Amino acid sequence: MIPALMQPLLDEGFQRASFSLWLVPIVLLLLFGIRGFCGYLAEVALAKVANNGMLALRRKSFDRLLDADMALFSRQSASALSNTVVYEVQTGATQLVNALLGMARDTLTLIALVGYLIYLNWKLTLIVALLFPSVTFVMRTLSRRLYRIAKASQDATDNLAYVVEENVLAHRMVRLHAAQSAQSQRFFDLSHKLRGLTMKSIMASAAMTPLTQMLAAAALSGVICIALVQSSGSNVSVGSFVSFITAMLMLLAPIKHLANVASPITRSMAALERALDLIDATPKESSGGYQPERADSDTPRGRIVLNDVTVQYQAETAPALDRFSLDIAPGEIVALVGASGSGKTTLVNLLPRFVLPNTGQVLLDGHDLADWQLGALRGQFAMVSQDVVMLNDTLAANVCLGMPRDDTRVWACLEAANLATHVRDLPLGVDTPVGHNAAQLSGGQRQRLAIARALYKDAPILILDEATSALDTESERLVQEALQRLMVGRTTLVIAHRLSTIEHADRVVVMERGRIVEQGSHDALMRLNGTYARLQYLGGGELREAVA
Repeated sequence: MIPALMQPLLDEGFQRASFSLWLVPIVLLLLFGIRGFCGYLAEVALAKVANNGMLALRRKSFDRLLDADMALFSRQSASALSNTVVYEVQTGATQLVNALLGMARDTLTLIALVGYLIYLNWKLTLIVALLFPSVTFVMRTLSRRLYRIAKASQDATDNLAYVVEENVLAHRMVRLHAAQSAQSQRFFDLSHKLRGLTMKSIMASAAMTPLTQMLAAAALSGVICIALVQSSGSNVSVGSFVSFITAMLMLLAPIKHLANVASPITRSMAALERALDLIDATPKESSGGYQPERADSDTPRGRIVLNDVTVQYQAETAPALDRFSLDIAPGEIVALVGASGSGKTTLVNLLPRFVLPNTGQVLLDGHDLADWQLGALRGQFAMVSQDVVMLNDTLAANVCLGMPRDDTRVWACLEAANLATHVRDLPLGVDTPVGHNAAQLSGGQRQRLAIARALYKDAPILILDEATSALDTESERLVQEALQRLMVGRTTLVIAHRLSTIEHADRVVVMERGRIVEQGSHDALMRLNGTYARLQYLGGGELREAVA
């Protein structure tokens, strides 16, 4: 009778138990889903913040390269600067994000466990607390060593990249002189040095974990000893003691992870510091505020005056320009000749303020170069040099570099530069990519493309730095024709050694050791039979190659 009455109750209890059992997997799935979603959000949010910061840092670094003082490029190689802007920022940000994710998780775990230990036995927890100053000291000491090694590794990596850059740029010369073995040994020596620094970094990083674990083991031993003493004279239960020891053992994992985090954080901070130093420690080019108003068509422009200008690169070397004075009228064509090291290149680099004078004054249209706004100043100059530099972009983009594109003007400039016929034969015309530094073009075509760019800029002052020195006869003829069109109505400074360029100049300035020794027309200087005539005769009678 009684079992019959209890049967409905048993069935109801069984159903409730079955329902509760069904709830367990649902709750577990819900909890793990929430945990996974929160972890996903945290990782994505931190990565987004870090990548936004990396983007801003990389952009500011590159912008500083574009307006940095020219001294930066003499102190650091191109490979070191590109490594800083591209790879160091990327590596530093990635390592920092990964390290911060792990550090946040382990720090929260550590705080929770320490709180639980205090709840179980605050006296024993004080002994555990003595562990943290020791761990902090170990991590701080080894982190300093890791930082020094990371900085040294960065310098070694820059040197290694520079060797690769040099051998890529000078690959023909290296093969011509059979210097492969010497360069290979040079690369190996730097690689060996970098390997040594990497091993030192690994050893310092690897020592951090066992040292922290030994300190934790010492703290655990002390806790066990004191807990045994406490249990003999108090009512400490076995369960609470086991709980305390278990929680303390669980401290080892987050402490170990935090010790391992020190290495990537140190490396990432050393990497990011280089980009920050580039931004903060590299001064911008100084600039004035003067900007000329648009002149009338009949107003002469391009008057250049140098008064007692001295340029000395190093205190222990002779001046490149020594109390140099020169007055160039608007529209005048002046040829600068002289032996190597006489100061010709320094003079033309002085005008767009690529080089600053130590003493003296340089005036453009009556205004000191220091008073000019840099953009306005450099807008007054166009340059065609022997070493043509082109961007890896289309022909049109290289012609209208830094200016809005106008296809009609582009074709007109290419026509005037004797390059339009070749461009029309290309499949994409002016939209044809030129490749790395216009390597797909011949030497003469590159020179004519540079002339087209100068024509497109339409600046009042033109600088020709040995623009035809490396060309064959036919290419030189085409380039000379283009140059004659380019020089019309412009103040022109010509550095050249070929008579075909010099004989059209209004004035020839002969330089020696940073000073003017002779100046006048070609015929007048030949009749003078001085330095200019001697330089001509050194050519062995071949006037096209005479002045060197």
